[in-house]
Amino acid sequence: MEAATVMPYREEFRSAFEQLNREWIETYFVLEEADREIFRDPASKVLAAGGQIFFVLEGNQVQGTCAVLRHSGEEFEIAKMAVAPSARGRGYGDRLMEAAIRFAARAGGKRIIIVSNTVLEPAIRLYQKHGFVRVPLAPHERYQRANIRMERELSATAPAALPAADE
Repeated sequence: MEAATVMPYREEFRSAFEQLNREWIETYFVLEEADREIFRDPASKVLAAGGQIFFVLEGNQVQGTCAVLRHSGEEFEIAKMAVAPSARGRGYGDRLMEAAIRFAARAGGKRIIIVSNTVLEPAIRLYQKHGFVRVPLAPHERYQRANIRMERELSATAPAALPAADE
């Protein structure tokens, strides 16, 4: 097995971003307009707004992905996290979370949120492992499938102190 690396967005990975996310969304839920908006143009919906999309690669094969959306100067959101079913259990979710948290902290974020659904139990455990705690849902969440909102306050030093070897 080749060593895995975490990479920021490249246009050549765009189809993997959509494919990996469609797999879990369509398995458990229904694709929503908010999903389609990001899939149609991830560069303008995520990157141009000050966010990033990360990918875990084994060799040249994308095995996982995660978007970091910038909502304001201080608030970011982790969204569209997916790991290929055949690659689960290898720590790729942890690698993506670390990259996302580090990115948000370095960009000046004070808080990072996640909106999810409790049917995704392994994902919820991953978020809790990385310091996210449950908070009340916002009145008008973007996704109908959302039934849990989690957040983590970002310190100015801890996440940024993580090594940046993969960026």
